[in-house]
Amino acid sequence: MPVLTRDEAQTRARLIDAHRYTIDLDLTTGDETFGSRTVIHFTARAAGDTFVELKPAELRSLTLDGQSLDPAALDGNRYPLTGLTAGEHELRVDASMRYSRTGEGMHRFTDPTDGETYVYTQLFMEDVQRVFAAFDQPDLKAVFALTVTAPEGWTVLGNSVAAHDGHGSWTCAPTPLLSTYLVAVAAGPWHSVRTEHAGLPFGLHVRRSLGAHLDADADELFEITRQCYDRYHEKFEEPYPFDSYDQAFVPEFNAGAMENPGLVTFRDEFVYRSAVTDTQRQTRAMVIAHEMAHMWFGDLVTLKWWDDIWLNESFAEYMGYQTLTEATRFRDTWVDFGIARKSWGYDADQRPSTHPVAPDPDAVPDTASAMLNFDGISYAKGASALRQLVAWLGEMDFLAGINIHFKRHRFGNATLADFIDSLAQATDRDVHAWADAWLRTTGVDTLTPTVTETAGGWTLGIDHDGSRPHRIAVGALDADPIEPGRLVLRERFAVDVPLTEHDVRPGRRPGLVVLNDGDTTYAKVRLDTESWATALGSLSGIPDPLTRAVVWNAARDMVRDGELAPTAYLEAARAHLPRETDLAVVQGVLAFAAGQIADCYLPAEQRPAALATLTDTCRALLRHTEDGNDPGLRLTAVRHFIDAAAQPASIQEWLADGSVPGGPELDPELRWRILTRLAVLGAVGEKEIAAELDRDPSATGQEGAARCRAALPTAEAKAAAWSRLFEADDLSNYLFTATAQGFWQPEQTALVKEYVPRYYPDAVALAARRGPAIAEAAGRYAFPLHAVDAESLALGEACLRDASPIPALRRKLVDQLDDLKRSLRIRGA
Repeated sequence: MPVLTRDEAQTRARLIDAHRYTIDLDLTTGDETFGSRTVIHFTARAAGDTFVELKPAELRSLTLDGQSLDPAALDGNRYPLTGLTAGEHELRVDASMRYSRTGEGMHRFTDPTDGETYVYTQLFMEDVQRVFAAFDQPDLKAVFALTVTAPEGWTVLGNSVAAHDGHGSWTCAPTPLLSTYLVAVAAGPWHSVRTEHAGLPFGLHVRRSLGAHLDADADELFEITRQCYDRYHEKFEEPYPFDSYDQAFVPEFNAGAMENPGLVTFRDEFVYRSAVTDTQRQTRAMVIAHEMAHMWFGDLVTLKWWDDIWLNESFAEYMGYQTLTEATRFRDTWVDFGIARKSWGYDADQRPSTHPVAPDPDAVPDTASAMLNFDGISYAKGASALRQLVAWLGEMDFLAGINIHFKRHRFGNATLADFIDSLAQATDRDVHAWADAWLRTTGVDTLTPTVTETAGGWTLGIDHDGSRPHRIAVGALDADPIEPGRLVLRERFAVDVPLTEHDVRPGRRPGLVVLNDGDTTYAKVRLDTESWATALGSLSGIPDPLTRAVVWNAARDMVRDGELAPTAYLEAARAHLPRETDLAVVQGVLAFAAGQIADCYLPAEQRPAALATLTDTCRALLRHTEDGNDPGLRLTAVRHFIDAAAQPASIQEWLADGSVPGGPELDPELRWRILTRLAVLGAVGEKEIAAELDRDPSATGQEGAARCRAALPTAEAKAAAWSRLFEADDLSNYLFTATAQGFWQPEQTALVKEYVPRYYPDAVALAARRGPAIAEAAGRYAFPLHAVDAESLALGEACLRDASPIPALRRKLVDQLDDLKRSLRIRGA
């Protein structure tokens, strides 16, 4: 089916203006399809031809201004509207639409715990066509009036307050002007918790089997929501623009969340049924803050075309972290951003698929290409750029510009040029030049200090590999004369890069000089020789966790760039993580050490030693947390110990006892984690997996069992998993992901070697059959990541050259193969 091009969207927007959609959905017609009746009121500015989009199972009838149209004229996902006259028109469409199992369109899910069924929409980019007929582009905003017929006992949620007539019909109040992709419905026998704040109804909703877990966290969720809502009203002059604020935690959701006005949908893993760390709670809170920021930037003011998607995501990402820091108990959010989130942007920006934060419109010619820009650049790099903008511009002028932007474009659409013009109204600084340097360029700058001792002082020079201007802080730290291994901050001073002259500072040179202290810019930083020696001895003794994150990131970048041996990073982790007090730092360092170094960067013969280093580090963390004062740190150590266990004995004992000595007790997440590792090691089989599934028959249990079965080290298990992934086409998005996660294991390289050449043609065919969501999952989770050899690289490059994978899969393969090349370079360094 054709995708919408930018030229087509501009042509249609010049011809027509959409006013109002009246939509009637019937969710009582069976398990496979639902009824969809749509009335679109629109105006043609002149005589001409256009089209409306829909992807029906059956197109029953259409009428235009009372005249019947032939359903057979539907061409793919487009119905032509020819011979329009200037003036007002009414289009009526009656269709049957298919439910989805891939998280696109109207997703349908039956809970294995209790047999209850739920549906929800995810209409982003071009999936509204799977639910109702529409002029599907973001700059044709309209009012939406929605009625839903649902089974008895269901609750229907929408963008606005929904009223029930008592007979299965729910009517949502007409919305303000919205883009089509922001319309939302969620229906089912929800467990709901409701309150009111600032005169608005607030609601939390989840499937019934998770109701008790939602109840346990409802106070925290509402508190975060209220705090963010109030803080945004202090920042923004424009009040919240919708009539309610519901947050629905829905099953098998592909993204983290979606900013539907008045009805934000989240993946229901955010309703925790097992123990979590406080950093995980902070991440959930950040997503709440992120999605609420979209109510203004994205929903009230919406992009005109998808080249400006970064405006939505970068703004919400920046505001999410910043608002948490200002308004909630989570005060160190930028540490987690720096050590865990920012690397997403750095990595993406060093691949061949990199693009500017704000790409040229010609680089986003259609919706398929736009979808590829939902990456670390649009989120993490864009948020970093905005953080640097605030550091350079000042928060007062930044917010003044934002408020001008909201006032100018409320309930309308805007572009990058509009955004920059609004900022320019609030400051004398040249924000247009800043935008050209920061938003229209690609790649990561590298900043390297040169530190020289002079008579009576020291000087700082900065080698700048790149083109962007940076305003950064420099931290100067010295050894604590009283406490060995601890550093103290001598001074922190601001500089502008590029330096016009070396900065001369009084006193002897510091033991450690850290560029970008505070992590307010987006750049790789290096340490000079003496500073690196100090860091190796005293990294955990740096007083500020954000400074420690900057130094750990420098080490990470040096490993990836072939300047630091991966084993040196592991030794630094072993030396310093047992004394690390910030949970985000521990989690970030262990994730890189395990997922990149042990699994990809080290050759197979060095992997056992790497795993031993990781388990030694985790044992030290467990000893350090025996007093029970840091359960989050202990839980992190337990998780990583399980994942790195090379012998089954210890974790088998934990599973048999139902707890780790000294705690914690094993909850479902930890039990499935242990069972997965035991499956990889060949220490359990189908009998144990089936028994655990009987113990936990939930949706998460089903995913755990699928992961374990795919991880079993037998030819039969691998053949069965491969068939489920690439031949059956009946796995939901989540079960596909779980099966793929279990299939490839570094310990099983010889066993799965025959599947490496099969992956490429099978993934291409699968993606063509099942579409972008499964294609993305196949490229991310089913890729043979641990086949780090020239043969695998050659197979992948041949696939890109000859096989014509759909855009979503092609992009994932380009990125995965570039990461494979990097792993090969690091192994050869």
